[in-house]
Amino acid sequence: MSAVEQWQDVRSRIEATERETRRQRGSVELVAVSKTYDAEAIRPVLEAGQRIFGENRVQEAQGKWPALKADYPDLELRLIGPLQSNKAADAVALFDVIETVDREKIARELAKEMKKQGRTPRLYVQVNTGEEPQKAGIAPREAGAFVQHCRDALGLSIEGLMCIPPAEENPGPHFALLAKIAAEAGVGRLSMGMSGDYETAIAFGATSVRVGSAIFGARPPLGRPAA
Repeated sequence: MSAVEQWQDVRSRIEATERETRRQRGSVELVAVSKTYDAEAIRPVLEAGQRIFGENRVQEAQGKWPALKADYPDLELRLIGPLQSNKAADAVALFDVIETVDREKIARELAKEMKKQGRTPRLYVQVNTGEEPQKAGIAPREAGAFVQHCRDALGLSIEGLMCIPPAEENPGPHFALLAKIAAEAGVGRLSMGMSGDYETAIAFGATSVRVGSAIFGARPPLGRPAA
């Protein structure tokens, strides 16, 4: 199937899961993850009507999205990968949503750059629900206090929480944990679920799901262009 046909299939599955879980139709946003794919691979999906996209790296996004944003001014671009502090200025300038606020230093840099640039991308705190040492994110027991710190000390409005469950574990308990933390912190949005588990995430309350390979196909080997 083409990327557009696969995109349509994912949308149908999201709508079906909304019905099955008694969620309101349209309550779950689809974030099409376009990392490693060039502008020409993305355009057909844009033309079909998809308007929310996710990228993992600031530098890669800078190479393709300014021109696409000029052609499609209503699109929304989200940073869903790790953010280095020296890229905070670029991230604030380019992205509409930053989902990976994962430590104090990044929160401070974003606050500084948002004030400096007069831009206010919406922010999510990344929670390391599996407490994996190799993975970014705030520990679950510290997430509520971190959200409050961002609000009170840094003046940041935190829209939601994001997580990436451990690959080898059942994602359900991780999605449930994120929903619980969000409720306790007074946060309304949940970015959780990817190509292999987005339907499960919807059942646990996801308000956005991040789907890449199920739309665009298998990713090319590192260092090779996307076909």
